Amino acid sequence: MTVHFIGAGPGAPDLLTLRGRDLIASCPVCLYAGSLVPEAILGHCPEGAKIINTAPLNLDKIMDEIKAAHAAGQDVARLHSGDLSVWSALGEQLRRLKAEGIPFSITPGVPAFAAAAAALGTELTLPGLAQSVVLTRTPGRASSMPEGETLVNFAATGATLAIHLSIQNLEKVVADLSPAYGADCPVAVVYRASWPDQQIIRGTLSDIQSKLGEGVTRTALILVGPALAGEGFDESCLYAVDYDRRYRPQTADSPWASWQHGDD
Repeated sequence: MTVHFIGAGPGAPDLLTLRGRDLIASCPVCLYAGSLVPEAILGHCPEGAKIINTAPLNLDKIMDEIKAAHAAGQDVARLHSGDLSVWSALGEQLRRLKAEGIPFSITPGVPAFAAAAAALGTELTLPGLAQSVVLTRTPGRASSMPEGETLVNFAATGATLAIHLSIQNLEKVVADLSPAYGADCPVAVVYRASWPDQQIIRGTLSDIQSKLGEGVTRTALILVGPALAGEGFDESCLYAVDYDRRYRPQTADSPWASWQHGDD
């Protein structure tokens, strides 16, 4: 018996990995985060599967379901939205599984920030503008922030910021970021990225609050940084004509030329 933790992606049912789909189809028990995982993904469950919405359950109740499946020798598909590596409460579940000696596996999923960037039609790391993406959030009731992990500190790097779980704190986000990025810095709020009711609100730090609709109160990602403008950046050397690389050596004495011909 194994508990298969599966990243179910940002929302669109077809943004599910093939491995995730096949694992869901093989498990007689499925636990899913009902408020965030689309029901269409549950269509991959085998006929007669026990399907449990964990949204109203606390961690003890979730563990009770897993332990019952373990006792019955039944594999479990444990679905979380996005990818499991960030803000998934995976760590606390793994800690309990390890204590119980229950095997598990982890299958990654498409993260929300990647779906948001695709919706915006942009690259988040443009040469000369930004070469880092910071995934962060503001403090909330569920989790506080370590002392050094502040928006002010992250803004000092000039990186592209992907700010999760913080749309209700937009006023503070703007206040913390404006001194470093400037009032004209591009901002995009992507509501329910990849879902049918996806919304994109573009603006700057100076006007994004006034552009945000009243209905956007949760499940929205805030992206901030110069790269969002999609202009004024350098071209990558990767595809430059004179760039010496393994698969395109420029001269006969290039270190890559001998590699390409199989020489030692």
